[in-house]
Amino acid sequence: MTRRRSRTLPLLASVLLLAAGCGTAPPGGPPGAPAEGPPPAAVAGFPVTVVNCGVTTTYRQPPRRAVTMNQHVTEIMLALGLEKSMAGTAFLDDRVPARYEAAYKSVKVLAEEYPSYEALLSAEPDFVYGGFDSAFDAKEGRGRETLARAGIQTYLNLEACPSGPVTMDLLEEEIRTIGRIFGVNGRAETRVAEMRAVLDGVRRRLDGAGEGGGAGEGGEAGPVKVFVYDSGDKTAFTAGGAGIGNDMITRAGGVNLFADLDKAFGDVSFEQVAERAPEVIVIYDYGDRTAADKKRFLLANPALKDVPAIKEQRFAVLPLSATVLGVRAPEGVESLARQLRPELFS
Repeated sequence: MTRRRSRTLPLLASVLLLAAGCGTAPPGGPPGAPAEGPPPAAVAGFPVTVVNCGVTTTYRQPPRRAVTMNQHVTEIMLALGLEKSMAGTAFLDDRVPARYEAAYKSVKVLAEEYPSYEALLSAEPDFVYGGFDSAFDAKEGRGRETLARAGIQTYLNLEACPSGPVTMDLLEEEIRTIGRIFGVNGRAETRVAEMRAVLDGVRRRLDGAGEGGGAGEGGEAGPVKVFVYDSGDKTAFTAGGAGIGNDMITRAGGVNLFADLDKAFGDVSFEQVAERAPEVIVIYDYGDRTAADKKRFLLANPALKDVPAIKEQRFAVLPLSATVLGVRAPEGVESLARQLRPELFS
């Protein structure tokens, strides 16, 4: 999910914008450093110190001009009712859910994909929330250290830098941490409770089908064998065992055939896919290539002609933003479970 485009700007323009957007530097301070002023008034529950992907930040008050880059983190902010604390947003992979649409439309869109350094600074952010490593690409001038020197605090979605397995527990941590940073702990707990309710509902359905969480076509015991197709023509870009997608498949009554791939996403050959014989192929839907186009490509791929999922044309489709560490992941589990085991949800 890091193969994204962005633009590099001339150094001079970046420095000038830093100075213009972030205030006058104090004597002896670096260009673009915020001007010194009186400390902010005390806010209940603050300061809050957060260690995120090796970066320690102390928040003296909630951010007031946040910018989000990548859809799943934008939706976390909207789910917490924080659109009024947002100065901008960028980079959608698919459609924003209807329940967030009005809030999303109230926020300025800085760029279709990642904003240039100039466009990012023009929003005068005090906080930037990135979903993937590529959001903070140092080569494009958006490195976390560069933004910190400009007085801009940053946070990276935990799936990009996990300290252990990426599961729904990590999603709860993400939601609660953003709640702490913005002083909306109660809203965060409400969202966590709602997500747990969705997951508990799926678990009860699968538990009712017997141990093992599910069965394949024809009633064989055991979870459904799943291969994820994200993209790729020469090779298949698929979900490995180190991302939230793996946990989602397990919770939906399936087993990820490439869980042994020790990363969130990676490339495998179509011959490897055929050897592992998936019963269902899960298509991640986003971008210019539609899910229907991806399905046609897979059905016509000669390497896959003997694969059970291809012979039986068993596909499931999930929007990309429901397969990463965001508020839609629990709903993605429910949707996938319904597609893998429709008889349990009729």
